[in-house]
Parts: sequence; structure tokens; C-alpha cells
Amino acid sequence: MRLCSIASGSSGNCIYVGSDTTHLLVDVGISGKKAEQGLNELNLNGRDIGGILITHEHSDHIGGLGVLARKLNVPIYATKGTIAAMKSCKSLGNIDNSLFCEITPDSKFMIGDIFVKSIRISHDAAEPVAYRFESEGKTAGIMTDLGTYNDYIVENLTGLDMVLLEANHDIRMLQVGPYPYYLKQRILGDRGHLSNEASGRLLASLLHDNMKHVMLGHLSKENNLAELAYETVRLEIENADNCYHANDFPIFVANRSECSKVLEF
Repeated sequence: MRLCSIASGSSGNCIYVGSDTTHLLVDVGISGKKAEQGLNELNLNGRDIGGILITHEHSDHIGGLGVLARKLNVPIYATKGTIAAMKSCKSLGNIDNSLFCEITPDSKFMIGDIFVKSIRISHDAAEPVAYRFESEGKTAGIMTDLGTYNDYIVENLTGLDMVLLEANHDIRMLQVGPYPYYLKQRILGDRGHLSNEASGRLLASLLHDNMKHVMLGHLSKENNLAELAYETVRLEIENADNCYHANDFPIFVANRSECSKVLEF
């Protein structure tokens, strides 16, 4: 399996996940043109994509979906609530109803040779989910836009070879930053986003001997810094009640607007 972040941040998200024969996108919160340019950097093009999986309907996850879907005529996988919310989003334009493939939270399905599981998440959207992928015994998880986590989340992310995990904000930067009070409270709430500290604690509960890659993503442009997210998550791992140290695992931060390196596992 391979995973690459084409873009990851509060201003737009688009992640590639694939095998030798199946190529998928998770969210298209950037322009269709930019998404295809990212695929080109992976020696792929839009016609190679076998499906687009949508986590939820916020603009930083679906902004370019309408253009790309109409151009590629590719299946769009999302929950019933998310599909309804997308259909009411005028900025997407018209998308052929036949392209929508309704899934349910906690469902398991195949796209090509990739086994996908949808995972319920806590976020202020219609019916949001995260995704876990498996192909030929290798597993990856993409977990962003998570207001809080619990045993259910940990259970569904256990045993991954690779995880892309949200580290959205530094709490102190958010508290003293320019956002209005209601927005700060939304982000800090149980239906908002994971802070650097919470991301580190969740990651510490997921680590195991065979974890090969950790990518931190969905960083806020206004309320976080890549170096701060990286160091805070590492500190949480060091302070966790387990046998691991931060240096035991390769950890890096996804770039906001450029392709990451391709992670193969």
C-alpha cells in the first residue's frame, strides 16, 4: 500500500491511498486541477482513480469535488447524511446522482483490492466518518476532524502500519489568537478538532512494534506551527505510560499545500 498527502490543513485536504492496482482519494478540499497535479507527481492521473471517499461536507474537504467528479465520472463514497449535505451545497454544482455510493458508519466494503472500513467520528458535520484501509495484510488509517476520541476510536485504529492523524491546533495559540470566541469554543469542543496534545495522547495509545509511519495533518494555519505540532506530539509519547519513545517511530508533518513523500508499507 501507498499513502501520500496531496494537501492537508485547515485550508484544504486531499489524501491519496492506493495499491498496485487500486487508486483512491480521500476528500477533495482543493481545486480539481491541484488534485490532478498532485496525482501527476505520483505518476498517476485522474483517470486512474477508482473512487473518492468523503469524510464530511465542510468546504476544506469537498471544495473541488464537483469539478473533479464531473470530469472523471468517478464513484463518490459518503454517508447518507454527508451526501444530503453535499447535494444542498450550491458551490459544488450539479453532480450526477448515480456517482454517489451511500455507506454507513461502521460499514466495511471493497474498492478494487482495498478493504475499507468507515469509522464514526465526533465532528460538527452531518454524518462524518474517518477511514481505515487494508490491502494484502497492510493497514492505514486517516483520522482527522476529530473533536474527541474514546475506546471505540482506539479499537478501530489498533494495529495500523501507518496513520495520518490530526494535530489541528496548539491550545494556547488558539486561545490568544484572532478567532472569535464562539469559533474558539467550537474548535476546543467535543465536536471540533484535536489539539496537538490530544493527538499525541491518542497516538501514544496506538503505537506498537510494527508501526512504520506516522503523519500529522490538518494543521490550522492560524493556530499551529509544524514544529510545535511535531515537538508536542513527541513529548506526549515520551510522557505516556508505555514502553515507547518518540524516536522509535518516524513522525513527520504533512505540508499544507504540497505533496508529502510517498509512504510505502
